[in-house]
Amino acid sequence: MEELKHLETNLTHQNCSREEIQSRLESGTACYHSVKNLLSSSWLSKELKFKIYRTIILLVVLYGFETWSLALREERRLMVFENRMLRGIFWPKGNELTGEWRKLHNEELNDLYCSPSIFRMIKSRRMRCAGHVAHTGERRGVYRVLVGKPEGKRPLERPRPRWDYNNNMDLQEVGWGALSWIDLYQNGDRWRAVVNAVMNLQVL
Repeated sequence: MEELKHLETNLTHQNCSREEIQSRLESGTACYHSVKNLLSSSWLSKELKFKIYRTIILLVVLYGFETWSLALREERRLMVFENRMLRGIFWPKGNELTGEWRKLHNEELNDLYCSPSIFRMIKSRRMRCAGHVAHTGERRGVYRVLVGKPEGKRPLERPRPRWDYNNNMDLQEVGWGALSWIDLYQNGDRWRAVVNAVMNLQVL
């Protein structure tokens, strides 16, 4: 069996997150259409619309995301999805001179959306998950699955990024790349500082 769906999560024999992310985005899009009238309503405040987005749509999209190993293509798909959701909340911007309307640019959406972006949520919670994994120790199954290195040779094509590779790349972005996330976890205060830095990471 090459693919199995367990607890609403698609598991593949290659540990590929692509199919799982596609399934999550489709479910999130279906949720968006079910509440589209609310998100586009002029009667609701933007704060309430954000709450609907975070508590209904994002929860569906990000179910089990702490174990995802993301390639650049999947990161872009998630960013495109969130920008599409935000454009459904924010009305198009009008030009005072010409009277024409246009969609908001990505930078404008980021400035208007005051909550953590989908990437900041993924990176911070994945780092928190890494702390729990490091705490379990090497003998536990979850550690061997997410961190362990299987025997045998890897395919000749470009390998997919591993879960712990994503964590180490996040550390490099916030200036903690000299040590691995497992080593950093040994110091509680330093680990909390790392998690907060990843949470505040600005992802373009």
